[in-house]
Amino acid sequence: MKRKQSIESVRWDLALRYRLIETVAWWEGRLTTNHLMQSFGISRQQASKDINTYISEHAPKNLEYDKHLKGYVPSRRFQPLFIDDSASAYLHLLNQNHERAPHIEGLALAYAHTEVLAVPDRSVRPEVLRPLLKACREGLRLECEYVSFTTPDGETRLIAPHPLVYTGMRWHVRAYCEKNRDYRDFVLSRFRGIPELMDDPTDHGRESDPGWATSLPVIIEPDSRLKPEQRAIIEADYGMQDGRLVIETRGALVQYVLQRYQIDPTKVHAKATAQQIVVANLDELQPWLYH
Repeated sequence: MKRKQSIESVRWDLALRYRLIETVAWWEGRLTTNHLMQSFGISRQQASKDINTYISEHAPKNLEYDKHLKGYVPSRRFQPLFIDDSASAYLHLLNQNHERAPHIEGLALAYAHTEVLAVPDRSVRPEVLRPLLKACREGLRLECEYVSFTTPDGETRLIAPHPLVYTGMRWHVRAYCEKNRDYRDFVLSRFRGIPELMDDPTDHGRESDPGWATSLPVIIEPDSRLKPEQRAIIEADYGMQDGRLVIETRGALVQYVLQRYQIDPTKVHAKATAQQIVVANLDELQPWLYH
């Protein structure tokens, strides 16, 4: 009870820093003062003080300094006090700060949310996420066991991941698949076992991925069958300009943008009031849609 009370009495700004300390240490496996300096705009001296205070006053058994890595690593007895140990905390942190993490890509949609609908937290194990993150950052290949609808019992894949992608409903990693000799999306919750990092760097990075290198707009308009006053409502709902909403994205993300807007490119609802919005440049997007 005493520990719980001491945690609850921590100043809110320090609690945020302690959350970052635990999140980075647990998921990336290495914490330095630079993480705090870049995230909070504080001096190296202050960052060092925050880490030492976290260790001495709250979690003396959680972190160990590794001279070889020149940073703090989680000990075997690590027990988070300021975060939970699910993947959500780390993945959402990356989604909110993807500009600081080039191996992360979130779908930046063109309207602001005032309420976020909670979706199921798909199971992502630390031992899966850590090597994926390292492979993304350092351009490495890895060997993994992956299940899919065509191989429900799992099969070994050699992949070269480059960004993690959050679609609003799930996380996946974009990677070059040596089996298919193509870039594919691998859902994080479908990895089995522990991915094994390979020593040799990949020749198939993000710059070689056509789906990633191709930028194009998704243009959304009100259904033309709507009455003018109904179209005006839709235009206001989505913040359209000149009767259309233009969402800049990548070829590999087109399908997910349509899913976020609940647009099925293969069907048109019989009622315009149910359809409401349509894609104006569907022909341009066709090469990037799943068939």
